[in-house]
Amino acid sequence: MACPDPGPLMESLDALAGRVRTADIVDAMGRRHQHRCHLLDLVSPTPGRRLFGPAVTISYFPACREALPPERYNFKKLFYDAIEGGSDGRVLVLASNGHTDASLGGGAKLSRVRNHRLAGILADGRLRDFAELELYDLAVYCRGETTRWGGDVVTPYEANRPVVVAGVAVRPGDYVFADASGAAVVPAGDVRAVLCAANHVAVEDAAAIVAIRGETPTTPGGNEN
Repeated sequence: MACPDPGPLMESLDALAGRVRTADIVDAMGRRHQHRCHLLDLVSPTPGRRLFGPAVTISYFPACREALPPERYNFKKLFYDAIEGGSDGRVLVLASNGHTDASLGGGAKLSRVRNHRLAGILADGRLRDFAELELYDLAVYCRGETTRWGGDVVTPYEANRPVVVAGVAVRPGDYVFADASGAAVVPAGDVRAVLCAANHVAVEDAAAIVAIRGETPTTPGGNEN
């Protein structure tokens, strides 16, 4: 499906993403794919900021100092492993593997995300220090804020492996899109086509709003469900 305006193949992915919402992405994914791609019930210290970029991942595992010694399994090491192939514009995806109420990080630890110019964070768990995170030039979405440290519950375990976040597969390099309404994950190889389709969805919806404004009960069309 071509993009709705001239020269789409020359447009940056960021420009295409800047004209759509999560709902448009999810609709576009539904037209091209059958698998679940959307995440709901996210909380953000930066709800007005759009998050978009290719994923790098850190997967957490239930904490056990004997089995997972902290000198090897720690956020600093796993973070630098995750961004070894590049950091600019990436989205750090933190997979809690079911521990969605545990803290996966806070302002100090996650300042590395700002320092290395990532686009932001999608965390399938809670984060600390929302007031600090709001000051960073990042878009951050998670399961909520907490005040309690989570290192006795979960430990960073693997970097840049495929993860599952709320039933959605995220592979390193897949594109994450999030806004105040939710998030979606797009396969890396299909991201331009999905963004073009999402732009079509946005144009179609805008046209439908105009048409509905002037409709009567006998106006043809309008068979939406």
